[in-house]
Amino acid sequence: MSIAYDYEHQDALGLAALVTAREVSAAELLDEAIRRLERVNPQINAVIEPLYEHARAGCGNQLGRPFHGVPFLLKDLNLALPGVPMRSGSRLFRHHVPDSESELVSRYRRAGLNIFGKTATPEFGITPSTEPELHGPCRNPWNLQLSPGGSSGGAAAAVAAGVVPMASASDGGGSIRIPASCCGLFGLKPSRGRTPGGPDTADLWHGFIAEHAITRSVRDSAALLDAVQGDYVAQLIQPPPTLGSYLDATQQSPGRLRVAWSTDPGLGRALDPECRAAVESTVQLLIDLGHEVEQIRLPIDREQFIVDFTTLLAGEIGAVRREGERLLHRAARRSDFELRTWGLVRLAEAFSAGEAAQARCALEMFARRWLTALAPYDVVLTSTLGSTPLPVGALRPGAIERFQLRLLDLPGMARVGTRRNFVLDNAARVYDYASQTMPANVAGQPSMSVPLHWTRGSIPVGVMFTARPGDERTLFRLASQLEQARPWAHRRPPVWSRDPLDDDPDYEAARVEQQA
Repeated sequence: MSIAYDYEHQDALGLAALVTAREVSAAELLDEAIRRLERVNPQINAVIEPLYEHARAGCGNQLGRPFHGVPFLLKDLNLALPGVPMRSGSRLFRHHVPDSESELVSRYRRAGLNIFGKTATPEFGITPSTEPELHGPCRNPWNLQLSPGGSSGGAAAAVAAGVVPMASASDGGGSIRIPASCCGLFGLKPSRGRTPGGPDTADLWHGFIAEHAITRSVRDSAALLDAVQGDYVAQLIQPPPTLGSYLDATQQSPGRLRVAWSTDPGLGRALDPECRAAVESTVQLLIDLGHEVEQIRLPIDREQFIVDFTTLLAGEIGAVRREGERLLHRAARRSDFELRTWGLVRLAEAFSAGEAAQARCALEMFARRWLTALAPYDVVLTSTLGSTPLPVGALRPGAIERFQLRLLDLPGMARVGTRRNFVLDNAARVYDYASQTMPANVAGQPSMSVPLHWTRGSIPVGVMFTARPGDERTLFRLASQLEQARPWAHRRPPVWSRDPLDDDPDYEAARVEQQA
């Protein structure tokens, strides 16, 4: 038997089955995961906090858990592990060490997952590219000049490179689906409240954030959601009812679905031709699979949505700054933040409480109109992103933006930053890229990116399906059907965690046996 071969050809459930059958031990899986991480992390910079000894202590022999002994990576944002730094990609929190454990982390551990590292995230998860100044840029295994997306870019890069079959991720405006699209993986954002928040943190971003994972297989995502979903005594946002196992749903036909589809640019100003081609190719696949499809226009006022979402985001970053001051027992300084983040801090001070409340009300009314307009359809298909993966550095502030952001520090100038044109001009590049994902966060819908398209240059382009609130089961049934019709798990990026020149006779023997 070759552990290396099994590790890269099995998903998380498959690895756990090998542990249960005593064909491999949790310690052996961990050693393989560490070898793979050490091989590729210098290139992709996905893991910023190794936790090898912590994981070795977790290699117990208790069986019967769905993911017993499977190596797992935790996103370094919002999820607290006692005694382990939680830096959130920011200099402000570089020395912050929680002394309690998040409810979701406890559920990961009860599911049998073995946490052996923390993955990179942009500062406070606010950009769709993972390039924190604190840790340096994370890179895409499909092309090291490209970003893996964000904010769960470290998670996606590690899964894409074969370090782990799945890793934790969170999504407040697309941060699961964006990196899943960039890295050729499956990423599902659950309905609002489906996975637990807290109890050590508030439900940030007005409940827009959903925690889950980026995976290679659909069934891993479904089984993990089965294992961790549901409320608890301190849960403030109550989840919709669960109508049966999500893993079971992956074994069921979706039936004939009514699918709305659109190639509208959404919150962007244009849609990249590759993204358009991905949607149109998927439409034909859906027709071939027997689904009913209908082209629609997306019911969204681009400019008003951007202004309202940015207003709320600024307020959230202002609150994070105050929470940092409380935890650190000192005033936050300009040097504690990246320039764009500090600009949001300044805007938070300039927006009035009334303007923030008005923005929240406007987004709630958007969600009502959005859900009403899309109610006749089982799912809505769009591109996940407005373009193919961007080069590392493409979303960093340019010279003009840096000048404008620095002006916000001058007396009386922060209020200028709240003007509609200033917000739209400075947010344009981010929303051009993350042009499709945010409405589902605001409306609380489950939404998934599925890797069904690759460019001629072998760069992945995801397509996105969004369902009614609470209806993850339809998404899992459809995703499983698409996975069978157009598989992706066999695809390997140029940066892969097993060296093809390794002289491993066991690996070669396992490969020959599998082919036979």
